[in-house]
Amino acid sequence: MENSDKSPITNEQRLALAAKLDKELDDFIDSLEKRPYTEGWPEDRWQEEMEKHPFFMKKLPEAGEELNPLMEGLQQLKYDPNENTPEELANAYKEDGNFNFKHKNYRLAIIAYTEGLKIKCGNPNIDATLLNNRSAANYFLKNYRSALIDSEWALKYKPDYDKALIRAAYCCFEIKQYEKAIHYCDIILKKNFDTQTTELRCKCVRGRKELERNARKQKKVDEEKTTKEVALLGRILNSGINLDSAKLENLKPQVPELADHMVHLNEDKLVWPVIFTYPEYRVMDFIQEFQDDDCFYMHLERIFEVAADWDIDKKYVVKDVQVYFEGRDNQIYPVHADQTLGAVLMNRGYVLKAGTPSFIIFVRNSVAESSFLKHRS
Repeated sequence: MENSDKSPITNEQRLALAAKLDKELDDFIDSLEKRPYTEGWPEDRWQEEMEKHPFFMKKLPEAGEELNPLMEGLQQLKYDPNENTPEELANAYKEDGNFNFKHKNYRLAIIAYTEGLKIKCGNPNIDATLLNNRSAANYFLKNYRSALIDSEWALKYKPDYDKALIRAAYCCFEIKQYEKAIHYCDIILKKNFDTQTTELRCKCVRGRKELERNARKQKKVDEEKTTKEVALLGRILNSGINLDSAKLENLKPQVPELADHMVHLNEDKLVWPVIFTYPEYRVMDFIQEFQDDDCFYMHLERIFEVAADWDIDKKYVVKDVQVYFEGRDNQIYPVHADQTLGAVLMNRGYVLKAGTPSFIIFVRNSVAESSFLKHRS
């Protein structure tokens, strides 16, 4: 068979052939029916959509966040009770919880462990692990009481569970249940001596001693307080003062300005919080300490030494004011400036309310005073 001679193709021919093929391809593409591509990700947010894909996502979905359909399908497959045994489901939730715990997403971990417990797989070891792991997550969130409850439940499923024992001991320490913490430490140390548990036990012993010492101190303080309160109430009742309530707790002032200035004894003298009201201007003065042998003049002089902002006309001066109190019969009674507080309080017509003596002040012979007295007569 003879071979026919072929001349080599030149560069010009090669370029011409390539151009021809390109044109034919372009013509073919142009002849195709043009339809928008709807199956893929939009160009303007392909990266966002890609990150929702289970294979490419950079973080787990937040609780309540809408899932990608593929992710949702995988989860349904993973947690499908028809495809998994109860133990497999419980373990799946445990793995999810462990993953979140490892990444310090303790709240998500708690949710996962709780879902695992809801399965009620019937395996005490798995349930004990779920409870202890949930206890650990609560512990790191400083939910010590919840953590203690879970660790103790774990011990009911698995009494020799060392991790649950030590977790329970630490929880008890944090909430100052030192006696119980020492009990758990002793159980651990009987099985195996370790420095960490020994140190914790020592802390609990010190904490217990401090708690007992503080309790003794508080008891002493309470006893002294009770003694003082009994003496105070006895002093008030023996003085002949008429109280609206003979209970000491009802002597606590009800106005915020005097709340920390309850009646008390200074040696043998009663010291009261007192209110002066000025109906003409609807304002008040609060005297935190008015001893029962102080006369009204002394306190009025201090109050009116500088005119108040509301006293524009500077009418309120000691020599021109009149003090009144409202008696048990709702009548208004005058008080002389040279009278002592104790003398007024022992007036048979006076009733002391809410542990705070209260008095009304007007400018003597003023229109406001006359109007007030007229309406109260």
